[in-house]
Amino acid sequence: PTPAAPTPAAPTPAAPAPAATLLGSAGTLLDPEEVRDFVVRSLAGAGLEGRRVCVLVPDATRHVPLPELLRAVHRALHGRVRELTVMVALGTHPPVAGERLDALLGAAPGGLGELYPATTVRNHEWWDPAMLVELGTIGAGDVRRLSGGLLDVDVPVRANRAVVDHDVVVVVGPVLPHEVVGFSGGNKYLFPGVSGPEFIDASHWLGALITLPEIIGVPGVTPVRALIDAAAAMVPAERLCLAAVVQQGGDRLHALAFGSPEAAWSAAAEVAAAVHVEYLDAPVGRVLSVLAPRYDELWTGAKGVYKVQPVAADGGEIVLYAPRLGEVSATHGETIARIGYHCRDYFTGQWERFAGEPWGVLAHSTHVRGTGTWDPAAGERCRVTVTLATAIPEGVTRALGLSYADPAGIDPRAWERDPATLVVRDAGERLYRLRAEAGATP
Repeated sequence: PTPAAPTPAAPTPAAPAPAATLLGSAGTLLDPEEVRDFVVRSLAGAGLEGRRVCVLVPDATRHVPLPELLRAVHRALHGRVRELTVMVALGTHPPVAGERLDALLGAAPGGLGELYPATTVRNHEWWDPAMLVELGTIGAGDVRRLSGGLLDVDVPVRANRAVVDHDVVVVVGPVLPHEVVGFSGGNKYLFPGVSGPEFIDASHWLGALITLPEIIGVPGVTPVRALIDAAAAMVPAERLCLAAVVQQGGDRLHALAFGSPEAAWSAAAEVAAAVHVEYLDAPVGRVLSVLAPRYDELWTGAKGVYKVQPVAADGGEIVLYAPRLGEVSATHGETIARIGYHCRDYFTGQWERFAGEPWGVLAHSTHVRGTGTWDPAAGERCRVTVTLATAIPEGVTRALGLSYADPAGIDPRAWERDPATLVVRDAGERLYRLRAEAGATP
């Protein structure tokens, strides 16, 4: 379907969720003992005895003290529940296995069974259709209403069968500004975390139609969040959530919320908006985004571009500096090589050419390239230049439609001395926005 107007109407508000329990605030840092006791106390009062529980956790591309949280969850549930499964909510990220999985969950090599006895640990097998079950369909009329008219398609809802085979799903993960949904976390660990590809494509393309500057870091229930919540309501299991707000550049928590995914996410997102968004008074001509080492491919490392786009001046440049990043995407690399990186209007203006491509990949492409225009006569004109200073070869980079810089020729400390350049260290999580456009107060 050719997308409609670029600005969606507000979705119909959902009924308010029961209040979450919140520990901490933007101005506090919690001690590990406080976090552990809160998790144990919260789950002890959740009526989980004798039930089958599936715990959804992020992979290493999300910054959170996962071993600390998961050990507390295991302490609260071990011996009380009938079955305990921990599933890495990959979306379409590569699976985490072997010593990487051990490290993710805080175990010594080969030590998961000792650290988490009587627990099954697995990945979301998004690549195996047999592991997905049909939960229903969000009809075109509801999609049109939730998206403000931007999408008019049926969206099948499939999820990993673990969310059907278990009685309770507990989401454990951070809440951060996000380029597709506004703020990550909550039900997003179900959709797209353990969902089928149809929902991933529809939700991500909806975010692309809205455009990154109009949705990233937007508080409240955005149209994409409304679509995610509608899919999550189809899950037959009871849904609970531990939503964390993590210290920028550290591993302690500012806050931890417990409740339904809707309520816990809402409470944590309010704190995350105060912790993970930095406001500038004026746009900058050049940004050097020094990517955090947790990202090993451009598919996820592009967050270092997304999070600074709102403050880049028209005609400016964003340089993604990641000398060790050498892969575009292990999963989607062939598709990205075929379509390249382009603004939204490049795709919507030639929809008959691109409608058959995976919409989630189209969305990633537009998020990286940023906003711009396209028409048959003038071609494509993008608002900013996006330059990769990575281990991805120059020829590959330019063939994708991006600019190239040799990372060996960049000294971030020297760039920091340039008053016209913003250097962002540990890039990928903190969002930069303009104070005036965001309506923020000094």
